[in-house]
Amino acid sequence: MRYHDKEWGTSLRNDRAFFELLVLQGFQAGLAWRTVLYKREAFREAFHNFDVKRVARYTKADVKRLLADSGIIRNRLKIAAAIHNAGRFLEIQREFGSFEKYAKQFVYLRKPRKRTPTSWSDVPATTAESDAMSQDLKKRGFRFAGSTICYAFMQAAGMVNDHLAHCFRAQKRESSSR
Repeated sequence: MRYHDKEWGTSLRNDRAFFELLVLQGFQAGLAWRTVLYKREAFREAFHNFDVKRVARYTKADVKRLLADSGIIRNRLKIAAAIHNAGRFLEIQREFGSFEKYAKQFVYLRKPRKRTPTSWSDVPATTAESDAMSQDLKKRGFRFAGSTICYAFMQAAGMVNDHLAHCFRAQKRESSSR
């Protein structure tokens, strides 16, 4: 509840938070988001607070350390993807000035649709925007960047507002420095 009430759907304003969300969404694939949330602090510690430059320099010793860390999800492919994606993330920062500018272009490609879902069945798993983001990320070499992951990322980062109509957060468009 705290995550929903205070964080989910709140617009991000810094690239460290974008990198954290992108990594965590990748780790969530095939699992419940709750599992990732319960392990988030351990992830932050294990991944040096998601310092993208540091993660991009991780070595085989770091992979071994992460695989031995029972506080996180110890999936070799997801760990390798997080490290690999850190390098691609840095390339996007160099090209666009920030990952935020890059990511937000996908939701502003066309006039935003006003959508007020009344039940979770009204909330899509993917959209044309998440398809476009996924295709572009994959073209840039990202792993664990499918359209469903991209849409969950967009929701969590406040790039789209999928709070249900009866939710007190449905009409709020908040920003954060997280």
